[in-house]
Amino acid sequence: MNPDLAFALELADLADSLSLPRFRAADLVVETKPDMTPVTEVDRAVEQALRDRISRDRPDDGVVGEEFGADGSEGARWIIDPIDGTKNYVRGIPVWGTLIALERDGGIAAGVVSAPAMSRRRWWAALGEGAFADDRPIRVSEVSRLDDAQMLFGGLTAWKRTGFLDRLLDLALRCWRGRGFGDFWMHMLVAEGAADIAAEPEVSVWDLAAVKLIVEEAGGRFTDLSGRATPSGGSALSTNGLLHEEALSILTG
Repeated sequence: MNPDLAFALELADLADSLSLPRFRAADLVVETKPDMTPVTEVDRAVEQALRDRISRDRPDDGVVGEEFGADGSEGARWIIDPIDGTKNYVRGIPVWGTLIALERDGGIAAGVVSAPAMSRRRWWAALGEGAFADDRPIRVSEVSRLDDAQMLFGGLTAWKRTGFLDRLLDLALRCWRGRGFGDFWMHMLVAEGAADIAAEPEVSVWDLAAVKLIVEEAGGRFTDLSGRATPSGGSALSTNGLLHEEALSILTG
C-alpha cells in the first residue's frame, strides 16, 4: 500500500479509538469557540493525539488542524479535521467523522474519511490510485440530466447568509430529489455514486482536503463555487462530473 495512505489510515485508527468511546457520553465537555461554533474535549484530544503521532513518526511534516492551527513544514503537511460534524457529535447524531489528508507541494497526495459511529464506515484515496470505501473501489454515477439527479446540501442558514439561498433552491428544485445531508457525508455519497451533486457555501481547508481527493479519484469533480479546483476553503461543489458545469452555472447565476 502507498506509505502515505497507510500512515493516514493508522492515524484514522487512532482517532476512532478516542472519538467513538466518548460519543454520547453524559459528561462530554462542550465549549463555544469565538466564532460561536461548538468544540468538545474530543475535538481537541483527537487533534492533539494525531499531532503527537505525526511529530513522532513524520517529524519533517507540518500539520494544519481546525483546533490548533498550522505549524511546521509547508512542503508536506497533514490537514486534519478531528471531528467533522461536531454539532452532530454533541447532539448524539452518528454522522460525524475524522478527516485526514496529506498535502505535498500544494497537491493532496492522500486522504481518509473515517466515520466510526456509522457502522465504522471509512473512505480513502491516494493520488492516481483510485478511491475506496470499506475495502471496495467506488465510482461516481453516470447520471447526466438534472431531472434524474439527487442533490445534497448543507444547512439553509449558511446558504442564506452567503446570499446563495435562492440559487440553491433553484438548482435543488430542478433535480429529481434534494436532501439536506451536509458535512463530509454528502461528498462521500457523490463519490460512491449514491448522489450526483453536493454543495456547501461555507467551508475550510480541513473540511475539504480529504473529501476532494476521494471524489476526484472516484471520477468526479470538486471545485469551489467560482469553479476553481481547490481544497483551500470558502465553498464547495462536488459532482459526478457530468452535471458540474450546469450545476455551477445555476448556483453562480
